[in-house]
Amino acid sequence: MNLSIIIPLLNEKESLPELHQWILKVMHENNYSYEIIFIDDGSTDHSWETIQELSQKDANVKGIKFFRNYGKSQALHAGFAKAKGDVVITMDADLQDSPEEIPQLFNMITQENYDLVSGWKKKRYDHVVTKNLPSKLFNWAARKTSGVYLNDFNCGLKAYKNLVIKNIEVSGEMHRYIPVLAKNAGFSKIGEKVVKHQARKYGESKFGIDRFINGFLDLITIWFISKYGKRPMHFFGALGVIMFVLGFLSTGFIILFKMIKLYSGFHTILVTQNPLFYIAITSMIIGSQLFVAGFLGEIILRTKNNEERYKIATEVNL
Repeated sequence: MNLSIIIPLLNEKESLPELHQWILKVMHENNYSYEIIFIDDGSTDHSWETIQELSQKDANVKGIKFFRNYGKSQALHAGFAKAKGDVVITMDADLQDSPEEIPQLFNMITQENYDLVSGWKKKRYDHVVTKNLPSKLFNWAARKTSGVYLNDFNCGLKAYKNLVIKNIEVSGEMHRYIPVLAKNAGFSKIGEKVVKHQARKYGESKFGIDRFINGFLDLITIWFISKYGKRPMHFFGALGVIMFVLGFLSTGFIILFKMIKLYSGFHTILVTQNPLFYIAITSMIIGSQLFVAGFLGEIILRTKNNEERYKIATEVNL
């Protein structure tokens, strides 16, 4: 199979028939073998009924319905698990991503041998203050922190080799950082393509400005996990040892300095009256706690179970 097109959605009933026809047109024009996997992430507007109707008309349409809204990352995870195409395309269901971009994305994967190609919505139709400016700041921070030099991490239109999506773990709200996850997994050939951004035709955006705040927090998380996720003791243990040693040496210095003064006949104050003593003790306590945190992290890492992160209510054509 040439293509798996994965489309997570939440309350996009109006756009689904039009999106399906648009994708169908592109598939037939290019003679692709394909599957379209819609993941209904807890819609309340009868989107699932629309997916069922489309699946009855087109056997290549497949669907996954969650019991409730679990988030885009979980929806992509479910779609990735089912995808069979050599090339996997992800796109949003709101008609802002154009299926006309699929052939070029497909060629970049199959002919230019990219592992992953991310779309770049260079010209956007979103609100400048609430979306465009925060997005530029977010993408700048993501580039500097991750070392993956893309202009638009948030673009939902991406293409992957099947091998890539089977070897990355998308969880939490990490869908923004799939290129970073791919890089950390060893897939180094990551490209970018300018894609057309369509104005929203139906409904309203499901994402507010809070997604950028969450995005920055996720960026810190993924930086930490990529560097220390498999060895938390290297981070917490190292900090703990440094703080403990500094506190211990400071305490020793205070006591030694007092003894020298006593033997020299100089007036001294009680050790407990020296503010540096309490700073040193606090440093030792925090150092011990950090070391224990690293130790507990190692134990949790070795004993954790991969819990189910979402529950599937039903499927069609899968």
